[in-house]
Amino acid sequence: MELKEKILKHFEGKVVRKDLTALVKGNNPVPAYVLEYLLGQHCAIDDDEIINTGVETVRNVIQNNYVHRSDAELVKARIRNTGSYKIIDKINVTLNDAQANMYEADFASLGIRKVPIADQMVLDNPKLLSGGGVWCILTVGYSHADDINMRWMIIDLKPIQVANINLSEYVGLRKEFTTDEWLDLLMHSIGLNPEYFNKRDKFIQLSRLIPHVENNYNFIELGPKGTGKSHIFSELSPHGVLVSGGDVSKARLFVNNTGKGAIGLVGYWDVVALDEFEQEKGGKRTDGDLVKIMQNYMANQSFNRGKETYQATASMAFIGNTKHNVPYMLKNSHLFESIPEGYLKGAFLDRMHMYIPGWEVRILKTSVFSSEYGFIVDYLAELLREMRKSDFSAILDDKVSLDGSLTTRDKTAIRKTFSGLVKIIYPNQILTDEEIFELLDFSIEGRKRVKDQLYIIDETFRSEPVEFKYTIHSSGKEVFPETLENLNYKAAIEVQEDSKIEDGHSEVVKPIIQLKPHQVILKDNQTGISYKKLFAEYLKTAENITIQDPYIRMPYQFNNLLEFCVMLGNNKGPEQEINLEVISWNNEEYINESIGYFEELISSVLELGINLTYRLEQHHDRFIAADNGWKITLGRGLDIFEKIEGRFNVAELDQTRRKCKSCEVTYLKL
Repeated sequence: MELKEKILKHFEGKVVRKDLTALVKGNNPVPAYVLEYLLGQHCAIDDDEIINTGVETVRNVIQNNYVHRSDAELVKARIRNTGSYKIIDKINVTLNDAQANMYEADFASLGIRKVPIADQMVLDNPKLLSGGGVWCILTVGYSHADDINMRWMIIDLKPIQVANINLSEYVGLRKEFTTDEWLDLLMHSIGLNPEYFNKRDKFIQLSRLIPHVENNYNFIELGPKGTGKSHIFSELSPHGVLVSGGDVSKARLFVNNTGKGAIGLVGYWDVVALDEFEQEKGGKRTDGDLVKIMQNYMANQSFNRGKETYQATASMAFIGNTKHNVPYMLKNSHLFESIPEGYLKGAFLDRMHMYIPGWEVRILKTSVFSSEYGFIVDYLAELLREMRKSDFSAILDDKVSLDGSLTTRDKTAIRKTFSGLVKIIYPNQILTDEEIFELLDFSIEGRKRVKDQLYIIDETFRSEPVEFKYTIHSSGKEVFPETLENLNYKAAIEVQEDSKIEDGHSEVVKPIIQLKPHQVILKDNQTGISYKKLFAEYLKTAENITIQDPYIRMPYQFNNLLEFCVMLGNNKGPEQEINLEVISWNNEEYINESIGYFEELISSVLELGINLTYRLEQHHDRFIAADNGWKITLGRGLDIFEKIEGRFNVAELDQTRRKCKSCEVTYLKL
């Protein structure tokens, strides 16, 4: 059964086609959860006629009821002429205790202020008081009476969110999907086409959901512009609020800036995201007291208001742009270099549970947006919110032990990230040991990225170094997860050193490589890898080599084989010859095409001193076997690189610039 059929079978009425959101949004600054709430009322079914009618209905609702600021006066006139009218607007409520002793609402787009609102409406929807504003469907009335101070009135109010969700049903249905299918469903749900993302990319995108599913989770993502960093925090959930990092204050975050001592944003929202969290502009200095209060809140989940101490569960997300590329930062500064100077304090940064590598996220183009079915984002947001009550980190306890050198903050960060990822990807808590280790490695990497920078920024951390590793109980094996940027930077330095050696720089001495059986694990998006680096030393003295790879089928896979042959040609003396036998396969209807490609390759590589032969047979194993005694098993065959994007890309000419697919390469001496 195709994924689309599965989604509609198990979640009909709870999913919507994601391209419809963009279709009805147009240029309206309406969050996705508002639009999908409306689409879910009319289009949550796979029937073209119903969808077309529903889209038209939602368009009419947006056209007739959503308030554009530029049309505010027209809408006000319509309300006045008809006596009452239904609108969609964001409102914020404050208590006027000085004069009228009543709650009053301000309308973001309609532009009217201090409109009386019934106490019961506020009691039923306390988030109206948060200061962040809540999108609502309202019936607004108008009075023509002569003896009143306020002509506007709120007759009816309904916050835009799903009425109820069934978490146990959602968790139970997880078993109907494979992990890859579930990841793809979640990617569609956040509006992205999973075909354009490898597994690591999906983890990075979905990790932005962790603050929505974990209480008091401290998250930071810094990266280039245009990668959709703020999208999830502004569009996904009615329980999160996105504010400009330059507009935050003690009053707004912790004690409301009305001067009445009301609780600020962290008291009302599940997630408070600070956007454009970068260096101060216009000479504005960071409030040191704000940093201290935030630092205390991020550590203790509490803040002081006067003599009182208040608990809150809001997660904090910090989102900003980087100024330089990663190698520059690793060599000359650190990965936090672009955040405001006032926050570059070890004690503050040590509170971060995860640092997402925003530089790995592709710039979002039209082609990567989803046009398939995904969860209505408001439905997903309510489920994530419900799961905030649970802690799934105990899954780790029977499987691994985190290293004793790790601090309590390190372990807490790793466990909270792991728990959040399980809630998102395995909400039924059914996962294999390999899947546990996969999530744990990603969780450790996110915390290690923070700690690596703390060693640079604050010398006090260098006096007590920790080791990011864990021990698997069943085997006793120790695992040392590493950040991908460290692996890539180290590989880039090695490539640079190799280039110096090849150019004849006498001051560089190439180390003697001790060849021994071992395993290399490549990660999604890893760079600095080439056929030369993986295979050359192990094939140097071989005269007869066999490659078995059942997936040399597509033109780019034959190009991989050509590049392998070029590596072999450069790896031997000009007078030497190598006999290379390739065993592969293709679907029956494409066999003749494969034969044509092989015959073309045979003549092309002959001048390299490579005598290429081939056999088309069905085998599943992938390996390279050489007559010098080495056998190299290949998890993906020669197809280890991601597709190269664009027409002009340096990775086309240099394998070390290409991103890898995750796989294992094992070296055996026979």
